[in-house]
Amino acid sequence: MTEEQVKHAKSPVAGRIALVTGAARRLGRAIALALASEGADVIVHYSGSAAEAERTATEIRRRRRQAWTIRADLSDPSQAEGLLPEAARAAGPVDYLINNASIFSSSQLTDFTREDFEANVQVNALSPLLLARALAAQQREGAVVNLLDARIADYDRGHAAYHLSKRMLHTLTMMMALEFAPRVRVNAVAPGLILPPPGKDESYLRKLVNTNPLRRIGTPAGIAAAVLFLLGSDFVTGQVIYVDGGRHLRGCVYG
Repeated sequence: MTEEQVKHAKSPVAGRIALVTGAARRLGRAIALALASEGADVIVHYSGSAAEAERTATEIRRRRRQAWTIRADLSDPSQAEGLLPEAARAAGPVDYLINNASIFSSSQLTDFTREDFEANVQVNALSPLLLARALAAQQREGAVVNLLDARIADYDRGHAAYHLSKRMLHTLTMMMALEFAPRVRVNAVAPGLILPPPGKDESYLRKLVNTNPLRRIGTPAGIAAAVLFLLGSDFVTGQVIYVDGGRHLRGCVYG
């Protein structure tokens, strides 16, 4: 066996098929590539980033794993419901679902519109639920990891509709862990300071390092490692790993 084959033989995700939403860029791309490096085949979901999705798929294939790209607009419930069945038709039964795709828009509780709220809930909470239900409907063992936000433990008043939707996904994580057991495990990862929002650079993050006890910025590799840990831990469900330098310990609005 080659060194790569030996590594994959030891990995709990080797030979599995994973669907990563929003895998064309940013954290989704890092998670998809980490899965491939551990021997998994990856379905790269994207919405508007076709070229980036193909580049991610190319990188996966360079790791000698299979990759497929599938487009779906998760703001459309029918497309969200159809994504996992389409992925299964292309690649075979899906073992792992990583609900990474999200939208992140500025809004305040006093002024967000109904449309703002509905869009955030649809993409950030309802679509992950619809995808997870489709995974569970396969009637086989599997695992789901939802990407939350470290600020669910506190309050993000500048992104109120987004915050509410991620709080909803946190609650859904616990509900799904109960409802989809024993076949499907459901956990979550809550990133803190990892990547700047679109349109910002790293200076945006450097100004915020004092908001976490470790006083530094995390990495996409750290998020991917947490996802891999949860996928490979077959006696863990209903848990949230905060990869946030301890930010969630600084104060809690919700008790």
